[in-house]
Amino acid sequence: MKKMLLCALCCLLVCIGCSTTEPTIEMELLPPSRMEFLIKYNQKELYATIEKREDKNVDVFLLFHGTVQSDSNIIEAANTTLNNFSKIIQRNDLYMISVAYPQENLLFGDNIEYAEAALLWVKNNAEKELGITINKIFLGGHSQGGYIVTRLNTMHTTDGVIANAPGPLNLVYRCSLEENGTIQPGAVCAKLRNEYGTTSQNPSAYFNRSLLNFTDKYLADILFVQGLNDAPIQMYSWPTFKQEVQQCSDCKKVEILEIPGGGHPSMFNDSLGINAVKDFINKR
Repeated sequence: MKKMLLCALCCLLVCIGCSTTEPTIEMELLPPSRMEFLIKYNQKELYATIEKREDKNVDVFLLFHGTVQSDSNIIEAANTTLNNFSKIIQRNDLYMISVAYPQENLLFGDNIEYAEAALLWVKNNAEKELGITINKIFLGGHSQGGYIVTRLNTMHTTDGVIANAPGPLNLVYRCSLEENGTIQPGAVCAKLRNEYGTTSQNPSAYFNRSLLNFTDKYLADILFVQGLNDAPIQMYSWPTFKQEVQQCSDCKKVEILEIPGGGHPSMFNDSLGINAVKDFINKR
């Protein structure tokens, strides 16, 4: 009996010692159609969850999640984004790749380099590493993910981009509200303030990272979806953003869908948004 108890205690100690802090998903928790993948490109590494298809001749839908408080949550966020998009559109020839891009230890906007690495990996390496043939590449993003895909659309050509409730639209406005105590302070503005000073001291540094600074030179058709009952910070700058992208003279086709009464995630739960995503992807 003593030997049995000692053996059990040893096994327990071994189990406790085997825990890991790496931001990975246990593979047995993923549906059979999904796999976790480590993307390596341009000296950047980031995880992604891939919704596989039986077809090997495919289009790719590269997805980007919204803001998280900690990088320990980015894989969960990537999976949530994948779930939301996969509920909208299911095609046997459409690979969905949801990217867990970092946020926590970077100035807002600097993670575009990681997002770009993921896109260039799809363009240049994914066929060989995944054993597929890629016909078209689409980008999709929600919230900060919408910000990411909009910026990527000024950098690299794809076959179409979808951005739901993209933002932050105006960091000058948002961070000034934190500075005067109107809203609770957050990590995004705190990091920018430590780097550049306040919005009154250096407004251009904040504006340069705002989505309002990226309203032209879109290289692919883009669909913006915006619920009109989103947060006041978003809706304060939305009319300006909408007007500027509609007036763009050097953009591919810009489509804007506003959802009356829709909130921040309305593209995923409103029939107008769902049908718009399906039409945008299937018609290209």
